[in-house]
Amino acid sequence: MKKILIVDDQMITLKMTSHILASQYQTVCASSGSEAIELYRKERPDMVLTDLHMPEMSGFELQSALHEEFAENIPIMFMTADSSDETESKGFENGAVDFIRKPFRADVLLRRVANILQSVEQIRGLRKAAETDPMTGLLNKASSQEEIGEIIKGTPGVLMMIDLDSFKLVNDIYGHNMGDKVLIRFAEIIRSAIRAADIAGRIGGDEFIAFCQHVKSEEVIAEKVKYINDELLKSALEYMGDDMRIPLGASVGAVYVPDEGTDFITIFKKADKALYKVKQNGKHGYSFYHDSSRVGHDTVTVTTGIQSEMAILAERSREKGAFALPYDQFKLIYRFLMRVESNYHKENRLIIFTLKSKDKEEIDKDLIYATQRFYDTACSSLRASDVVTLRGKNQVMVLLLEANLVDSKMVIDRVVTNWQEAEKGYELISEMELIKEDRR
Repeated sequence: MKKILIVDDQMITLKMTSHILASQYQTVCASSGSEAIELYRKERPDMVLTDLHMPEMSGFELQSALHEEFAENIPIMFMTADSSDETESKGFENGAVDFIRKPFRADVLLRRVANILQSVEQIRGLRKAAETDPMTGLLNKASSQEEIGEIIKGTPGVLMMIDLDSFKLVNDIYGHNMGDKVLIRFAEIIRSAIRAADIAGRIGGDEFIAFCQHVKSEEVIAEKVKYINDELLKSALEYMGDDMRIPLGASVGAVYVPDEGTDFITIFKKADKALYKVKQNGKHGYSFYHDSSRVGHDTVTVTTGIQSEMAILAERSREKGAFALPYDQFKLIYRFLMRVESNYHKENRLIIFTLKSKDKEEIDKDLIYATQRFYDTACSSLRASDVVTLRGKNQVMVLLLEANLVDSKMVIDRVVTNWQEAEKGYELISEMELIKEDRR
């Protein structure tokens, strides 16, 4: 129910007006301008209906005081017995939305008030549509700049530029409908990560912005970034399935206000520099901008913290079975295990499986496809700690960690058995060696 503040120093008029409007609206009453300001501060009504000529503070003076303190488009209608055109003209110049002459009929008052409130709703709806990003419901770029630019002039806090990492892959692989769904969910996550009084907007594509008022702690931003990344991954897996392999995440460039300034463009550019630094250091984290003249080093300090770094380094949506890698990355694991063996003497082993056709000597497409199928079989037959790669057109290589000779032979037997149950036309040869440091 809409709320109307009625102001009149004549108690009879005040009660009569309240009685008429109470049938359709919630009413609060004040008998003076100063009392009206206090009530407005407390009740935040949808409209003010005030007498024009009151002692101490006139209706015009009340209107000016309300606009000055609350900086809002407050719909005000004056009640007056003054029939002067000059008075009415002055009222409209000052921003009044209507006048009603005393004495007034109940039906006329109700109709005039209803028209005002309806017009206000229409204006607010048009304004909201003009200020809002239609897809996400957040502020659009222009409104974000305007609102944040205004609030940072007098309110401390942290400005965050938030970028959705690897979003293009969602559109490329799953289509634009899925991309829109992810963007909408990402906006909801950002909104839930900040407080109601904070400001969030979409500044274009997969880039967003938020201002968190009165935040002075880096830990608060770290928690928000972790929350955003965690919730985004949960939603992505829910939308695209557990086999989703896109490294979706959020990178955040952050700036303290007013430490780094109170001008929006200045703060925005600094946040953008901080965001770029995150992008260059693994993504899915955050960075605070710091003036190099104060800290004595690079203009941007990466402050992702160990928890954020671990989240970046960690494997996302891990598949069951062995750790499948391209050959170049497999080589790095092998060389690392050689170093491990030289210090700790662990039994880590290399196995090479070679596939040959029983009917043909040369390697053809059928053998290549069969090798891929064997590779899949090996991945699903091994432990999560084992490493697998394709080598050439007909070989699969495996690293077994901390596996003695007996256990290693059992692993080979299991892989071969699983393969032979599905494939009959190929010969499978296996070779195994203990990984040792090359001492040549």
